[in-house]
Formats: sequence, structure tokens, C-alpha cells
Amino acid sequence: MPEIREYLYEDGRSPFAIWFDALEPRAAAKVATAQAKIERGEVGKLEPVGEGVLEYKINYGPGYRVYLAYDGPKLVILLGGGDKTTQDGDIKDAKRLWAEYKRRKAEASRKAAEEARKRAKMKR
Repeated sequence: MPEIREYLYEDGRSPFAIWFDALEPRAAAKVATAQAKIERGEVGKLEPVGEGVLEYKINYGPGYRVYLAYDGPKLVILLGGGDKTTQDGDIKDAKRLWAEYKRRKAEASRKAAEEARKRAKMKR
């Protein structure tokens, strides 16, 4: 089963949490149920929206959506959420956040490799 993490802005805030916290209680419960299903690997309602981003549709209210991406087979990154009325903008935002996530991850990997090379060089 995959681990679920929320994408975090560089200041530590989560766009998913910001959206989720503004939901009315019934909608929040539906989204939490969807999140649990994703964590269990029940991904029948996932549809690709491009650039590695997926949309999980929730048939409740205005048609809630959760946007996510897989970072390998064991890690799911929650990018945000919305509903049918804001779908186009939500997808653009999710794609932008996913690209930023990958950029920051690659940068962190480069820095870690550089530090490892420096440590190895100092041991010689």
C-alpha cells in the first residue's frame, strides 16, 4: 500500500490541507474516505489529467476532486483539491505543483550527492 504525503510549499503550508480545511463536514468526510481508499490502493476512480497528475473524482455535492501524483509505486503526493466548477484551474495548479515537487526533489538529490562526494574526498 502506498504512503500518502501532502505536497508542501517551501514555507511548509499544504495546498491540500488549505483546501480540505475549508470544506463543510460532510464533504470533508467524503474526501477523507477517498484518501483512505487511495492509501489502500483502491484507485478505480483515478483518471490521468496530464503530466503525471491524476484526478480522483468524488460523486458528492459539486463533484469534488482530489489531485495527486505517484512518486514511484509506494508514495502518493496529494497536490490539492477542488470541484467541477474550478476543475480547469485546479488541474493547472496541480500540474504546476507536481513540476515544482519534481524540481525540488531533483535539486535535493543533486545536493545530497555533492555532499557525499565532498565527504568521500575528505576521507581520502
